[in-house]
Amino acid sequence: MSDTVKRPLAAEDLQRIAILSDSQLTPDGSGYTFVSTGANDQDGYTSHLFFQSLAEQNPRQWTFADGKDSHPRFSPDGSQVVFQSTRTGTAQLWLLHTDGGEARQLTTFKHGAVSPEWSKDGHYIMFSAPLEQGDEAVNQAISSEADQQEETGSKQPLIINRLQYKSDAGGFDDGKRTQIIRYDIQHDTFEQLTSADTDHSFEDMSPDGEKMLVSANFSENSDYEQTNDLYLLDLKTKAMTSLTNGKGQYGNARFSPSGAKIASLGHEFAYDGATLNELYVFDAATGYRTCPSQSWDMQLGDVMIGDTRMGQSENGPVWQEDGKHLLIIASSHGTTGLYQTSLDGDLTTIYAADNHVFDFACQSGTFILGISTPVNPGDFYQLDDKNNLLRLTDANRTFLDSVELSEPETLTFQADDGWHIQGWLLRPYGFQEGRQYPMIMEIHGGPHMMYGKTFFHEMQLLAAKGYAVLYTNPRGSYGYGQAFVDACRGDYGGKDYTDLMTAVDGVLERYDFLDDQRLGVTGGSYGGFMTNWIVSHTNRFKAAVTQRCISNWLSFYGVSDIGYFFTKWEQGKNLLEDPTALWNFSPLKYAENVQTPLLLVHGEKDYRCPIEQSEQLFVALKHMKKDTEFVRFPDANHELSRNGKPEMRIERLRHITRWFEQYL
Repeated sequence: MSDTVKRPLAAEDLQRIAILSDSQLTPDGSGYTFVSTGANDQDGYTSHLFFQSLAEQNPRQWTFADGKDSHPRFSPDGSQVVFQSTRTGTAQLWLLHTDGGEARQLTTFKHGAVSPEWSKDGHYIMFSAPLEQGDEAVNQAISSEADQQEETGSKQPLIINRLQYKSDAGGFDDGKRTQIIRYDIQHDTFEQLTSADTDHSFEDMSPDGEKMLVSANFSENSDYEQTNDLYLLDLKTKAMTSLTNGKGQYGNARFSPSGAKIASLGHEFAYDGATLNELYVFDAATGYRTCPSQSWDMQLGDVMIGDTRMGQSENGPVWQEDGKHLLIIASSHGTTGLYQTSLDGDLTTIYAADNHVFDFACQSGTFILGISTPVNPGDFYQLDDKNNLLRLTDANRTFLDSVELSEPETLTFQADDGWHIQGWLLRPYGFQEGRQYPMIMEIHGGPHMMYGKTFFHEMQLLAAKGYAVLYTNPRGSYGYGQAFVDACRGDYGGKDYTDLMTAVDGVLERYDFLDDQRLGVTGGSYGGFMTNWIVSHTNRFKAAVTQRCISNWLSFYGVSDIGYFFTKWEQGKNLLEDPTALWNFSPLKYAENVQTPLLLVHGEKDYRCPIEQSEQLFVALKHMKKDTEFVRFPDANHELSRNGKPEMRIERLRHITRWFEQYL
């Protein structure tokens, strides 16, 4: 299609994109399975399992049922795959023989069953299930699908006696706790392995099958803490031994091949929520802990922000077969890569380029990488021993052949205090030298996350509509070391704000095709806060869209699912300590200064930044007869832009582009 003019991207193209995740190699490394997710006709998403032999050019679709099939895991001998599926309503476990045939349903738990993992001998499958206190797994297992769909009748009052009574992902606390269940394949029986009044996460099973790694918070003060500890559960005696000290947050824990050591990611809140992850290695017998990553000063795991990533993907740490090295994804300077470390912390790059490694699998010397770029939502590749990539999938070829996408130009700006701020610029669709174009600045959420070299549909859409798009990683972002990610705490609207404005000044000075009289700004969550802050502190922007924002830190403290601790973490004070300081950090205080036409976009079931944050700002602006509009999305939470209903995501994009078209 080199001689054919491609069309600009459209909001509706969200429904055409296949999103790949969760690669799992066969035990012998000869093939792999993965999950492909896409929008369906019922205003939701469908996920299917695919398999590809590394001797074949194209993957084969393994599952076809309506719903979401995900989390595939090979049995140790490779003859079967267990996975979870919503094909009958609630997520349940299914077993599929790799040589063909129909999948067989294993569970019919009333509230679902998820995240299956095999024991090393292949005799058991461990999984997680939400259970009410007093429920027993054996009783749950015989409940019918009809029972699962049974309505409870008229709604009853919700009695709340916990501080952590709601979450953006899970809604209101319903008394259920995630327990770990063991399924005996030969005898078709279930055994509940945990029962405490807290959520448990299965981490790993020891190679000898005698111990299980669990993460949980068993503290009497768990309702007031964000800690998560690692425990060894003896499956014979049911004794639970703590590996950690109750002062940190740990997860992604795995036994070494011999079972002698345990690797985990975690930190102990040295900088509260802005603390970089560390890699810890524990002696399984004594609990003695070392930290191979102590000198690295980079964020472990994938913290790249995008709007076309769904499904679980591997971050590591993953043991290599020699038991002396570990593999892990790390995020740095707007990219992510795959790295190997020794137990002493000697770091080696396995693969790192100017892109986004969102997943990996390694088995018997075979490496599979999931990679996204700004002009490709993501594919799987095999990495050979010479560091060459062999493309395995081409999931979005038809889509990519039809649309023109913009390659970002990497930029660096120097702040007044000498700090370097990284950013990127997308040129508009059909760019012509000599013309002038409006520019929109995008601001990421978090604030402790990272923009970078990955596919971002929303930004490409704005470029398709004729805008240059600027996006940056101001201080507070991951990717530039611990001091950088910590630098915005207690200074929201301070140097993070001047970092953004420095980037605007720098890009306008560098490119004469940008029209400094037609500037727009938008962002969500922290980016919504910063959008509000910008328009209440400067009139340089001619249009703004604030998404799932924060406008008032005083009320945020009590209405957000994280407000009671996040406010202190980020602002240094909570409502009870210094309300004046929180009011000074609140864009609502400065509403009278706003001259920029402002569109507020918010989900009505957002418990992270509740919709009252937009309501307050909208009413204040409207009361003063300022140019503003408020768009509410029913049944949408904080994740609307990333995994909300496709039709609602498209409608959201239409409103954003409509607003900018009206004023820019």
